[in-house]
Amino acid sequence: MTSGRVTVYFAALLARTEDGWEASDTELDNVETLADLADLAREAVGEDETAVVLIEQEDAWFGVVRVDGEDDPRVFISNAAVAARSSYGTMLTDELLGHEESDTDDLDTLNLDGTEDGEPDRGEDEAEDSAATRAPQGPLGDAKLLEDFGIDETVLLALEGDALSDIADMIGCSDLLEAVR
Repeated sequence: MTSGRVTVYFAALLARTEDGWEASDTELDNVETLADLADLAREAVGEDETAVVLIEQEDAWFGVVRVDGEDDPRVFISNAAVAARSSYGTMLTDELLGHEESDTDDLDTLNLDGTEDGEPDRGEDEAEDSAATRAPQGPLGDAKLLEDFGIDETVLLALEGDALSDIADMIGCSDLLEAVR
């Protein structure tokens, strides 16, 4: 039995090129790991360019993934415990916490429109609670990942509400973000 609970995600891939920022029309349907997300970002930009993936779940949490060429992706999550209760958030928190594979990761429940349907059964609720307790309450990851774009650690840590719009505004691509929203 499923309920009417629907979790809505928003994700945007922004590429920093020599001509400025560009938004990429990118599907996250086949993304199951941080490595998948990094590969997707690399495909959208040139070899030496930077991609920034912004992900949010209904203002509950936001994440920033930065991919610079072949370097390992850098990740920041605004609230790891809350993010660990969602599919994309679990993918990011598990990577940051060094978990090989989460027992709560169920990307198969994601619809093509970026929503997550259904009420988890009691066993899944307990697994989600366990995953959330592994993740710290509050920020997790590299809060300095956007410093060279003018967003220092203190600013990133203080963002709330529509943080993705604030980030896009500070790095000079708010029009692009709104166009893909």
